[in-house]
Amino acid sequence: MTTLLLVVIYLAFISLGLPDSLLGAGWPVMHTHFGVPLQFAGIVSMIISFGTVVSSLASERLTKRFGTRYVTLISIALTAAALLGFSVSTAFWMICLWAIPYGLGAGSIDAALNNYVALHYSSRDMSWLHCFWGVGTIASPYIMSFSLSHASWQVGYRTVAALQAGIALIVLLTLPLWRIHQNAEDPVQKAKVLGLSGALRIRGVLPLLIGFCCYCAAESVCMLWTASYLITVRGVTEARAAAFASLFFIGITAGRFLAGFVSDRIGDRNMVRIGTGIILLGLAMTLLPIQSEIAALIGFVIIGLGCAPVYPSIIHATPNHFGAQNAQAIIGLQMASAYIGTTFASPAFGWLSTYTGLWILPLYVAGFIGVMTVMLEWTYRLRATEGSV
Repeated sequence: MTTLLLVVIYLAFISLGLPDSLLGAGWPVMHTHFGVPLQFAGIVSMIISFGTVVSSLASERLTKRFGTRYVTLISIALTAAALLGFSVSTAFWMICLWAIPYGLGAGSIDAALNNYVALHYSSRDMSWLHCFWGVGTIASPYIMSFSLSHASWQVGYRTVAALQAGIALIVLLTLPLWRIHQNAEDPVQKAKVLGLSGALRIRGVLPLLIGFCCYCAAESVCMLWTASYLITVRGVTEARAAAFASLFFIGITAGRFLAGFVSDRIGDRNMVRIGTGIILLGLAMTLLPIQSEIAALIGFVIIGLGCAPVYPSIIHATPNHFGAQNAQAIIGLQMASAYIGTTFASPAFGWLSTYTGLWILPLYVAGFIGVMTVMLEWTYRLRATEGSV
């Protein structure tokens, strides 16, 4: 029963990843349909991000009141409705309106399921959970590409909305499975709500949030700007750059699958440290002063592999560092800090690169990784003094 529930949770995390890459795949056509500039994708993205931050901050109260299973079910249904709303929108303001429930649904399920798996499952299971998020992000562009070739972008959104609705139905039919952890969850559910101020008063939470924000900022910059860097700085053809940029996503997904086999033995802290070392190796390869672009191409694939264990390992270690009763509040804050990092880091790099050039990308990413490392090690030291690790 525990394994069957985990399969349902994996499906739910695919549903979280499915819409994440859909807007980027469809927007080149969508913006002409609505008669707005290409750059307006940033407006939609920021509305979604704002919704995820709000629902992430509210996740502790929602989960304690309704339980993880109902938060998951409602969140998936909310994103399914939002995606269907996208598909029937006839004006840009309608897209912006439907972006609100999409963001609210995504933030709630992200925080709730990350906390649930961190409490009840192993580090291996957490790595594979985020691997399935990657499956969703990889699948969506293919769905949109097929829909654009044979029908329209609206069909792409309706297809993903139907998939979301199907996953919501599976969650609904398997609600009794969630009772297997009910006794273990009772003390956590009955614990006092910490809230933002209460969580921030716990030693180590603030540096943890800063470090997690910096990691997510670095990851988002690589996701958005890798192809542009390869074309502009390394002279790679557009087709080849696009292929290797996609390998960054595949590197993260494959890396998380492989990390699942060793993470329980190595431990969360060491997985983060190993991942950080691999990221820095990849960044160093992109900076090698050689004519061939091969080093840079391989470098970004290595960066993706290095990124793979960092996010899930930080999340999985949270109950161990801060206690199961505090985990939901702190993981909710981690999700909020993640979305803040992804919302602002990439536009900031775009602004910076207009003055410096895109060549600075590896150094920009390395700066975030450096701050992340300092903050996380500070967190580990503070929690060690509290006797929690």
